[in-house]
Amino acid sequence: MTIEFWYLIGAALVFFMQAGFAMVETGFTRAKNAGNIIMKNLMDFCIGTVVFSLLGFSLMMAEDYAFGLIGIPNLDIFTQFKAMITSTGEGFTGASTFVFNLVFCATAATIVSGAMAERTKFSAYCIYSGVISLVIYPIEAGWIWNPNGWLAQMGFHDFAGSCAIHMVGGIAALIGAIFLGPRIGKYTKNPDGSVKVHAIPGHSVTLGALGCFILWFGWYGFNGAAAWDTSSLASIFMTTTIAPAVATVVCMIFTWVKNGKPDVSMCLNASLAGLVGVTAGCAAVDALGAAVIGIVSGILVVVAVEFLDLKLHIDDPVGAVGVHCVNGIWGTIAVGLLANPDAPAGLSGLFYTGSFTQLGVQTLGVLAVAAYATICMIITFALVKKFNGLRVTPEEEILGLDVTEHGLSSAYADFTPSVEHLYDGVEVAAEITGSVPEEYAVPVEVKGNDTPSVPGGVKMTKIDIICKQGKFEALKAAMNRIGVTGMTVTQVLGFGAQKGHVEKYRGVTVETNLLPKVEVEIVVSKVPVRTVIEAAKKALYTGNIGDGKIFVYNVENVVRVRTGEEGYDALQGEN
Repeated sequence: MTIEFWYLIGAALVFFMQAGFAMVETGFTRAKNAGNIIMKNLMDFCIGTVVFSLLGFSLMMAEDYAFGLIGIPNLDIFTQFKAMITSTGEGFTGASTFVFNLVFCATAATIVSGAMAERTKFSAYCIYSGVISLVIYPIEAGWIWNPNGWLAQMGFHDFAGSCAIHMVGGIAALIGAIFLGPRIGKYTKNPDGSVKVHAIPGHSVTLGALGCFILWFGWYGFNGAAAWDTSSLASIFMTTTIAPAVATVVCMIFTWVKNGKPDVSMCLNASLAGLVGVTAGCAAVDALGAAVIGIVSGILVVVAVEFLDLKLHIDDPVGAVGVHCVNGIWGTIAVGLLANPDAPAGLSGLFYTGSFTQLGVQTLGVLAVAAYATICMIITFALVKKFNGLRVTPEEEILGLDVTEHGLSSAYADFTPSVEHLYDGVEVAAEITGSVPEEYAVPVEVKGNDTPSVPGGVKMTKIDIICKQGKFEALKAAMNRIGVTGMTVTQVLGFGAQKGHVEKYRGVTVETNLLPKVEVEIVVSKVPVRTVIEAAKKALYTGNIGDGKIFVYNVENVVRVRTGEEGYDALQGEN
């Protein structure tokens, strides 16, 4: 395998990370906005390709710099495209260099989507995404990775983009979230004037987890392909594995101790935080250094996400700022602290050599890039807000961006009930669990009396069973075993609250439940009602809140439309 071939394979892995970001952001937001999230992640790359081709690549890789800071591009587009297919030295063509930097550029742009999810105009998103790929990322990345860049010449080390990509994307996400304001119902005022924070969980932790694994997989290309010398690949893969793994374990323990249970979504964030943290120094630190980066990242992401939400009241649905901005800064600074002179990069970290030189350069680079990104993004969002508008209307936000921005009734092919509901201005959804005795798990409520009202004295009873979707097959099998062959099944949404039982989502108390349920309606005359009840209880019981309820009603009459039969006869035989 040639060096350039591995370089391009790495670029393909980084491109695949677009799918990972799309899945994480979709899973951590609500179903009514899933299509909008997918569209934004698609357009990040497509719009980015156009503007990076026309100008961004020239800005980033310019040979001449004004004042040693800003690349002066060759604006002759035909000359630029010709340069993309000519040799750039070291066995690489301009085309491979262009493709690799393009996929990195798209990654910086897509980070913003998650923090601004569920309330941003699609047109506004396209504009500022293009600006990031056009002038923001190319210039600051040129400072760092262009051999002529002033930070590169000072010895600033950001191997694969903790600063150039993740911190910049995180800063843009933070500024965008501030400009937008929170989602409807996220923060409300208490009678005493204090702010109450409400949890708005995403609709699919499963999608979020899939995205996390895709990103982790793609990160081996993200960090590894930046190594033009393949002899350092094994070391880079090692540190790229250790840091996120340690971060996730630390986050699991931290949230377990802090909240009483390990937080699934926060642990997914921690995996990404560890990856972001080690990206700058993956070739500069050893296994111990990667572990230290992971330990700090695993705690830092929780503290950052909760601080922004609970203290600053900045609404970031997916934790993009905590993962990318905060850990991008930490990872870049960590190079100055933990770089081992014996590692492939050969840098001198403070903890190994006692030298502050690398730490000083890293700090200067972080401050300069952060200042540039902040100024540019404030100007960009201010102009977009003034001339285009940044946020959708409250009505559009409540209905969901899929239908209002794209005319898409649902991002899912089949019927998937929405698990969010506007309840006193607060949109929330969560599964509350907690062990309870079996006799209380499925309470039976009887409506009416036991007096038969059908001619002939045959008593008929309607039994309504509300249960979890995942338990329907077991219930159906149980009903078949006792001779119940007819039922009507409806998908419904169920709401219930258990007093004294507290659940948290990303450190915020979940107050209400509205979950997809199945309602099964059965009318019996021959099969004893108690037999149906006991069979249903046995099939549905798990010991957790939310197992379901059974309602029993008297039925006055049943009429079979086809034959005109009534009462007991209408329930017999084939329908």
